Amino acid sequence: MKKYRAYQVDAFTTQKFAGNPAGVIPDADGLTDAQMQTIARELNNSETAFILSPTAPDHEVWIRFFTPAIEVPSCGHATISAHFVRALEKKLPSCTVIQKIGIGILPVEIIEEADSYKVVMTQGRIEFSPPLAQLERNAIVAALGLSERDLDQRCPIQVVSTGHSKVLIGIDHHATLNSLKPDLTRLAELSRAIGCNGYFVFTIASNSDDILTHGRMFAPAIGVPEDPVTGNANGPLGAYLVKHQLVRTRNAVFKFKAKQGEAIGRAGIVEVEVNVQNDNPVQVKVGGRAVVAFKTELEIE
Repeated sequence: MKKYRAYQVDAFTTQKFAGNPAGVIPDADGLTDAQMQTIARELNNSETAFILSPTAPDHEVWIRFFTPAIEVPSCGHATISAHFVRALEKKLPSCTVIQKIGIGILPVEIIEEADSYKVVMTQGRIEFSPPLAQLERNAIVAALGLSERDLDQRCPIQVVSTGHSKVLIGIDHHATLNSLKPDLTRLAELSRAIGCNGYFVFTIASNSDDILTHGRMFAPAIGVPEDPVTGNANGPLGAYLVKHQLVRTRNAVFKFKAKQGEAIGRAGIVEVEVNVQNDNPVQVKVGGRAVVAFKTELEIE
């Protein structure tokens, strides 16, 4: 029988029971793939992060991410949570940590703040797929319970990735966003057809000077009916806003705050930073704060 520490961490918030909960196993060496999947299913968060020893000199820590159903290559809120726990346990000063995840070797900034930390992750390569064909587009809009008049006509519906792709769907009104009742079974079926598991519905119609966008993210095909606050959706959204000139980017860096999770009572804030060259996005970072909801111990045979 071996014991493993287990945390429940709420990411993109400093308030317990808000933001996006992630499981974190900070000492996961020795667990099999099947055991990690079983633990993720038991904790039943959208993702659980397993922190492992490095496998080569080019990184300091190896992190794997599991939904209740499958392993995924990258996860924003679980990265924030994992490095928050690691910084707490190791009492780290402000520093940069090089991590290995499913999409490659990437830096994570640890920023010490009083008795807590802010974590900023560099996301993977930005990739834009062509706008979806009319048939697929119409099917997604219908499955989300939307109509053509709900859509922001400036926003093509397309798959964008910074490591774990999402379909981005822009709509006109915040009220419409919060009232969405999508057909999750149909969305899961469409995921197989389009090769993308996540649907991020967003609006730039914010009534706050501090918040640029609001969003909701659905990924039923990978066991996540609705993800409260999604780093791997808001990061691609930043690149998308720059690419389609939906925001002004006079400087080499475009920064904004995105709010998500309001409709399900788990609001959180993602800080997005997009490096821009020649009016094109070239690199995305997402950051946020976190809080430990609880800590426990697992005994694994």
